[in-house]
Amino acid sequence: MATTTPTRGAYSPPPGDSGAVSNGPGPRPWRSRLWRFDDLASPYAYIAPFFLIFGAFGLYPLLYTGWIALHRVEMTSLGQSEWVGWDNFARILQDSEFWTAVANTFVIGVISTVPQLLVALGLAHLLNYKLRASTFWRTLILTPYATSVATAALVFALVFRADGGILNWVLHFAGIGNIDWGNGEWTSKIAISVIVIWRWTGYNALIYLAAMQAVPTDLYEAASIDGASRWQQFRKVTIPSLRPTILFTIVISTIGSMQLFGEPLLLQGGTLGSIGGSEHQYETLSIYLFNYGWKLGHLGPAAAVAWAMLVLLLLIALINWIVGRFVRKSAA
Repeated sequence: MATTTPTRGAYSPPPGDSGAVSNGPGPRPWRSRLWRFDDLASPYAYIAPFFLIFGAFGLYPLLYTGWIALHRVEMTSLGQSEWVGWDNFARILQDSEFWTAVANTFVIGVISTVPQLLVALGLAHLLNYKLRASTFWRTLILTPYATSVATAALVFALVFRADGGILNWVLHFAGIGNIDWGNGEWTSKIAISVIVIWRWTGYNALIYLAAMQAVPTDLYEAASIDGASRWQQFRKVTIPSLRPTILFTIVISTIGSMQLFGEPLLLQGGTLGSIGGSEHQYETLSIYLFNYGWKLGHLGPAAAVAWAMLVLLLLIALINWIVGRFVRKSAA
């Protein structure tokens, strides 16, 4: 028996209407017009809250920050502004401390993101097996993510203390002397990276685990029949299937590394933490922005730093997209 499916724009009388055609020309019943309006306007009403919230808390602050970046605005006189054009951008680009912060942010991002994602991938692979109390283990690895940045940074600050720190106490038994983790060029970056890795590894592991469970089991069965070992199945089946997810976690981790603030601020705390170390050895872009905006009170250059961070993120996202596209073409 043949049936026809009405299209979205086709008119169907609402329940309660007789459906009878009127004898002469005239306006449609008010209920029909109301139903028609509801059919057309409802989708826009459903998505309107998102755009309203995004406009109020996302788009407007972004545009207002751009406006401040083109003016001279001081924290002590917020009601007064003076047009300076691109002077704020030129000011930060000519500041060697800005490029130091860029380099520190990049280095910390690399040495925290790469190990973090590798460990997360390994944990997800282990959790993908049938384990006893699997829910407990998944909850356990997510616990660091639920810990606040301040709590984690303060705890690790005690671990990495130069005098009486737990890590130096352990290294003492290996014959290694006290290490001044906070004041070293590389040790400070490693300490901050350890905090980041500890907090975010479990989060990324669960993302990888969800993606692994979406891989068809037929692929593993076919690989097993062909004699592939578990390691070969992981390299030839799991990794290629996770490429979009891996690219996503790389982008998210990159954005997170550009926004590092609490970890370097609280590593040593006080004045040293607020300037990124005695020689700015672990000063990130967020710390640099904080100093300009809230310590010096120059909101114009601080807004310019924020826009510079946005441009850097867009460039990194573009590079990730190009690399991902090249990998997909190579795989095809």
